[in-house]
Amino acid sequence: MSTLSVDVTQNGSVKSMESPCTEAEIEERDFSRLLERPPRPLNIERQRSCDERSLSELSIGLSPHHSFRNTDNSFRFMDHLDVVFTLSPGRRSGFNTPRSQNGFETHPMVADAWEALRRSLVYFRGQPVGTIAALDSSEENLNYDQVFVRDFVPSALAFLMNGEPEIVKNFILKTLRLQSWEKKIDRFQLGEGVMPASFKVLHDPIRNTETLMADFGESAIGRVAPVDSGFWWIILLRAYTRSTGDSSLAEMPECQKGMRLILSLCLSEGFDTFPTLLCADGCSMIDRRMGVYGYPIEIQALFFMALRCALLLLKQDAEGKEFVERIAKRLHALSYHMRSYFWLDLKQLNDIYRYKTEEYSHTAVNKFNVIPDSLPEWIFDFMPTHGGYFIGNVGPSNMDFRWFCLGNCIAILSSLATPEQSTAIMDLIESRWEELVGEMPLKVCYPALESHEWRIITGCDPKNTRWSYHNGGSWPALLWLLTAACIKTGRPQIARRAIELAETRLLKDGWPEYYDGRLGRYIGKQARKFQTWSIAGYLVAKMMLEDPSHLGMVALEEDKQTKPLMKRSSSWTF
Repeated sequence: MSTLSVDVTQNGSVKSMESPCTEAEIEERDFSRLLERPPRPLNIERQRSCDERSLSELSIGLSPHHSFRNTDNSFRFMDHLDVVFTLSPGRRSGFNTPRSQNGFETHPMVADAWEALRRSLVYFRGQPVGTIAALDSSEENLNYDQVFVRDFVPSALAFLMNGEPEIVKNFILKTLRLQSWEKKIDRFQLGEGVMPASFKVLHDPIRNTETLMADFGESAIGRVAPVDSGFWWIILLRAYTRSTGDSSLAEMPECQKGMRLILSLCLSEGFDTFPTLLCADGCSMIDRRMGVYGYPIEIQALFFMALRCALLLLKQDAEGKEFVERIAKRLHALSYHMRSYFWLDLKQLNDIYRYKTEEYSHTAVNKFNVIPDSLPEWIFDFMPTHGGYFIGNVGPSNMDFRWFCLGNCIAILSSLATPEQSTAIMDLIESRWEELVGEMPLKVCYPALESHEWRIITGCDPKNTRWSYHNGGSWPALLWLLTAACIKTGRPQIARRAIELAETRLLKDGWPEYYDGRLGRYIGKQARKFQTWSIAGYLVAKMMLEDPSHLGMVALEEDKQTKPLMKRSSSWTF
C-alpha cells in the first residue's frame, strides 16, 4: 500500500494526500442521512435489565415482546464498592476542567493529551470519523496514517466520557459501511462479516473528492484478517449506547445486520470440539507471529465480551431471536471452558505438575494430554501463593503459560473471570509489580521469548526481539484497561499507582507507542511518537478514576445464575 503524507490543518483535522486512485468512490448518501437522525433516548423503566437477567433465563424462554430499549438501563457492581455507577450522558470530564470531581488538581498532562488527541482527528467530507494511529512525522508513515478499529476504542471512550458522542457515531457507521464491501485477497473471498483492520481517507486535490480505502488484511504484515475488529466494534456500539442513553443507533437495521454478520462468522458450526475460537497468529493487537496460534486468551476474552454485548443489543425479532439463543448457549460452554482449563493458580499449577499422560475416556484428568516436563522453569517462581491468571493458550498437548495483559483485563471487565478469579488477577499484579509493570505500565505479555525459543516461535522477527514491542514490551495504551479492571474489583489504588508512574515520563518522552526493556525503561527502538492510543489510554484512565460511573460503558456484571445447559445426547439412548 502506498504511503501518504499527513496534512494537519489549523482546526486540527488530518487529511491524507495522495495522487488520484483507481478505487471507485463510495456511495455515502444513505449513510449520510443516518448521521442526521436525532438521538432517540432510552425509555428508562424500573425493571431488571438484561445485564441482571441470567443467561439461563434467556436460553430457556425469551419474551417475544422483549426489545433492546429495556435491556441495558441499570447497572450493578459488587457490594463492596462504595460508588454507585450511574449514567452521566453529556458530562464533560478532564478537558477544560481545572479541578477534578474528587477535589485534587488535574494533572497538567491532561490538557496536553487532549490537544494531541484532537490533532489526531481524521475528517471525511467535513465530519470527524476517527483518529489517526500516530502523528509522528519523523518516521515513514507505513500504515500509521490510518484509522485502526482497535486503536480507536480508547479515543472513542475518551470522547464519550467528555460528552462528544458524534465522532463515535460517525466511526461506527463508516466502518459498518466498509464491512459491506466485497473482500478478496489473492482471489479468495473473505467472510461477509469481516470488519476492516483500518481505513484511510484518500483526497484527490484535482477532482476535489474524498474516498475511503479499507484494509481487511490484504496489506497487513503476514496478510492476516483482524478477528478482533468485529468484537471491538460490537463492544464500542454498546459503549456508545450505554454512554448516551440512545438506543436508536444500535436498533437501526444496518447495525443489527452488521452484528449478525459478525456473529455468523464466529458462531458457525464446524469440526471444533471446543467452544473457543480457533485463530491464527497476527489476528489481534499482537499482529505478528508470536506463537499464539490456536486459542489465544485475547481473542477468547474479546469473543466472550462481544457475545455478552450483542446479547444486550440484538432486537428480539425473527432474525435476532435465533442469534440470542445461539449466543446464550455458547456463553454457557465458553465460560465453563475458560474458567476450567485456562485458569492457573498455585493449586492448578501443582495439579499440572503431577499430571499423568496418555489418559483416555471421559474420566481423564489431563484432558489435553499436557506433558508435565513442558512446564517452563520461570512459572514456578512467577506464581505467587495468592493470585492467578488466565494463561495465554490451551490446546492439544499445549499450554502457553505466558501472561497476556489485554486478555486478563477483558476477562475481568466482561465477567468471564469470576469475582474470586478477578481478585486473584489483581493479587498477581500487585505481587509481581516489577515484572508486569516495572517503570512504565504495562507489559503486553510476560515473559519475553529469548534465544532459540525466539528464533523458532517468532521466525527471528527483528521487531519482536526480547523485551521489545509485542515480545514483553510495555504499552501505555493498556493503562485504561488496567484502570477499568482495578475500579471494577475495588482496587483503584493499583490504577492510581500505575498512572502516577506513567505521568513521570509519557509527556516528556512524546507519548511513545511502546517501551523496551525488562522494566520498560527505554523508549521502543521502533516506537512511534505521539501514538494516539497511548494518549487516549491515559485520558480514559484519568477520567475513570475521576468519575467511576464511566466504567458502566466498558464493564458487565457477573451473571451469578449462569449454569450449563444439559441436554441428553441421542447417543445415550439404548
